[in-house]
Amino acid sequence: MGGYRVPEGSWLVIPLRALHRDPAVFPHPDVFDPGRWQTRTAESSAMDPSTDAYLPYGLGPRRCAGASLADTAAPVALAAIAATRTLMPVRPGGRLRSRPGLVDRPGRLMVTAVPRHPPGTGRAAHGGTVPSAAAPTPVPSPVLDEELRERWHRTARWIDTHIDRLYPAAPAPSLVTAWIPPDSAALPAGTGSAEHLARRLHRALVIPVRHLTEAGGHRWRPALAAEVIAALDGDAEACGPLIAALELIHTGALIVDDVQDGSPTRRGRPAAHTAFGAALALNGGTAAYFAFDRAIELAFSDDPPLCGGLREACLAGIRAAHTGQALDLQGHREEMDVAVDSGDPRQVLGLVRLTHRLKSGAPVGAALTAAALLTGADPPLRRALADFGTAVGTAYQMTDDVADLLGVTRDGVATKRVAEDLRAGKVTLPLAHAVTLLPRPRLRRLWRLVRDGVEEGDALAGVTAEVVACGAAEACTAEAESLVAGAWAGLGPLLPPGPRGRRLHDMARHIIRINRIA
Repeated sequence: MGGYRVPEGSWLVIPLRALHRDPAVFPHPDVFDPGRWQTRTAESSAMDPSTDAYLPYGLGPRRCAGASLADTAAPVALAAIAATRTLMPVRPGGRLRSRPGLVDRPGRLMVTAVPRHPPGTGRAAHGGTVPSAAAPTPVPSPVLDEELRERWHRTARWIDTHIDRLYPAAPAPSLVTAWIPPDSAALPAGTGSAEHLARRLHRALVIPVRHLTEAGGHRWRPALAAEVIAALDGDAEACGPLIAALELIHTGALIVDDVQDGSPTRRGRPAAHTAFGAALALNGGTAAYFAFDRAIELAFSDDPPLCGGLREACLAGIRAAHTGQALDLQGHREEMDVAVDSGDPRQVLGLVRLTHRLKSGAPVGAALTAAALLTGADPPLRRALADFGTAVGTAYQMTDDVADLLGVTRDGVATKRVAEDLRAGKVTLPLAHAVTLLPRPRLRRLWRLVRDGVEEGDALAGVTAEVVACGAAEACTAEAESLVAGAWAGLGPLLPPGPRGRRLHDMARHIIRINRIA
């Protein structure tokens, strides 16, 4: 056989892996080239790869009986999926390892099929053009199950009652003992009555925060923590002050963030610093970070170990958020410059993802860690809940970058300007994804406009339309969905069976696609 003598009774094994990696049979075997199966080129060998060299079903009388069916069904199934969904790895950025055998196959490749956007938000061909004033089409928020919607609304109203307890609408003498340390309770003469002091503290510390909490908000962060507590049979009512404090921490962060970004509005009204001045806004916003400490004292003072664990979790979330904000304030322009010049977005993508995880993901992870501690969850479940919360918070920020391209409105009133981040020359996740989705000349032109500060008009509309049309917005949404799906794969099996866990999953998926209030 082929010049070799094969003794009778010998076993013959065709080295398929070596055959599939032979450049004489498959030119450039490590390159993804679907066209190699369509036509033979002069570069290929005389052997036709489509029939003679590729043997996935074996050969001869023992050839797989289902080969014909597989050859028909596999392309049809793949085409049906690819026509409406984007296949994304469950763990983006992970390294795909090959498992060698008779043939190469992926070691552990978990993917999720993410529904594509409606027409108007898809990817434009590289060679196509986008009208300069084309307006991106907003993606509608998915319909939330009516029972879960009502449950969410009830939870939000319940959270507000506990916000009133921590940050009351009217000044009361109890504010003095709440805000002033016990060893300072003996106030110096001349400070006035407790009522007078309460009014001053209320005006400076409470009103700027309530200015935002009274403007609405989905309350999804504390609501998600409350849903975890319910899923694990915890006492949500006893946890009310701490759950409310999670919303106050977030509100404080928004106030400080608006000062640092110079954002004039928030939730359809003047930002806190616009209404009360930067000094009062910064102080009141920063003080709100510590609402958790009073909430823990109110609800769990009789359990010092639990208090310590809860404080550690809350502080870890706040610390991570400040680290993320430090990266965000500096921006990622230098890394974007390198990406635009080289065509390699890995560093800028990595930094944007890290910023989102620290600034937005870690606080939600800390909230679910607190929920796990409150319900006595074991360490594996506690870790899975923290990972899930971090994934949801990070994914929310990824889709928030997409919402920035479209602007945010509520009841017809703008609550956030269109492309506010791009106006400020900020590198967002869609912009980083555009590095590999736009031809280099168009990418350079677009980045130059953003870097120099693009304002209202056709130029701004053209930039936002081009980022959306090239598929960058779609890539962000798919990445966000994949991130949550991967975290849920680790959490779901650890939760008690039944509808409670499913509600948590549905709520998380809705959060990342929810209409923004900002």
